[in-house]
Amino acid sequence: MRKFAFIGAGSLQFTTSCLRDLLTFDAFKDCEVRLMDVNPTALKRITMICEKIKTTMECPDCKIISTLDRAEALKDADGVLCTVFNGDVDIWKYDIEIPKKYGIDINVGDTRSVSGIFRALRNIPLMLDICADIERYCPKAVFLNYTNPMSMLCGAMHKYTNVDVTGICHSVQHTIGMLADWLEVPKDEINYKCMGVNHQAFYTVLEHNGEDLYPRLRKLVETKEFFDKEQVRNEMFLKLGYYVTESSGHNSEYNAWFRKRPDLIEKYCTHSTEWNPGEYAFSLNLRLDRNANIEKQYDEFLSNEISKEKSVEYAADIFNARIGDGKPFIFNGNVTNYGSIPNLPYDACVEVPVVADRMGYKTTIAGNLPEHIAILVNTTARIESLVIEAAMKKSKELVYQAVYMDPLSSAVCSLEEIKNMCDELFEINKDFLGDYK
Repeated sequence: MRKFAFIGAGSLQFTTSCLRDLLTFDAFKDCEVRLMDVNPTALKRITMICEKIKTTMECPDCKIISTLDRAEALKDADGVLCTVFNGDVDIWKYDIEIPKKYGIDINVGDTRSVSGIFRALRNIPLMLDICADIERYCPKAVFLNYTNPMSMLCGAMHKYTNVDVTGICHSVQHTIGMLADWLEVPKDEINYKCMGVNHQAFYTVLEHNGEDLYPRLRKLVETKEFFDKEQVRNEMFLKLGYYVTESSGHNSEYNAWFRKRPDLIEKYCTHSTEWNPGEYAFSLNLRLDRNANIEKQYDEFLSNEISKEKSVEYAADIFNARIGDGKPFIFNGNVTNYGSIPNLPYDACVEVPVVADRMGYKTTIAGNLPEHIAILVNTTARIESLVIEAAMKKSKELVYQAVYMDPLSSAVCSLEEIKNMCDELFEINKDFLGDYK
């Protein structure tokens, strides 16, 4: 019987999909799942939902345990899944609101730019604490992280712990699903290679039965109907030549092209017809609405029929490859570069094709990014490495330097304005960050 610890189990989306997916594998039908969250209300509700999933999946031997104690959840665990959120909206809202005072308009704010940087500064110590507990209570466990900002958190864990950890996201497979629908090609028949950093990885290969799909995709995206589906990402594709993972809203924050002026926000970040065009405080407002009635989302889930169909999430397949029946699984994982992408920093946390099996993870040699794409991604990767160093040294100066170099912040603000903005964020975050000098 395998034991799994879900840390931050109140996350409805990931906990439900990952538990259901685990129970599709024979190796895990009798598993023990420890749900851990610091919010008693969320924990109670998610436990009820997991019991319903267990019943729906016809796995009576699966055991669901809930606890507020992280050590109890981790004791002798074989697999750990992490979906934590340090500080909740009470502090996260300032990552969005304070930059807005300085003209920086944030859509999500969980991955990069100034908002993602301060989110990383809050979450790196928490993730290192979780890793310390894993080393203490389940040192051989396979640890999968879903928490953002993915690259900075995984980069810190890779560099400063001995835990067997990789980060996983669903932007790669969701984007392939979207492009398959547009191109009217079965997604399972698309051959692709995707590489870069989390939320800023590019499909350098996109083929079907040996046919390069990019010319067809370009013709589609040049029409108004398809361009308007993902205006930011489609504009990037038309100008840069390669399609990028993650939504238009997310990607509009990661460069200097789309959010530095109101007219650009109106043109590119307002009218897309797919999920999250790029409106200001999109994710924050979703979270505020959810927190106004925290039980509503759980009650709605409980009232609906639960599908038995496996999701596109990677987690269960990775666990199965590592500690289940051993069937190898290829996925895009967040790992230390070590030359997988030679024209990105050697020690950067990159998102590249990885093979999971009983022996561990085998990072593929992805090859060079196209040189113009590498310029963009290098900037991101080097900023993220600087933020990790800043967090470990508790250095305000290194944080300033990281935000100075951030494409969106530097497109909008002067150096002095960026420093003043960071000082406001340091002050509001002092209970989470401690004594930065």
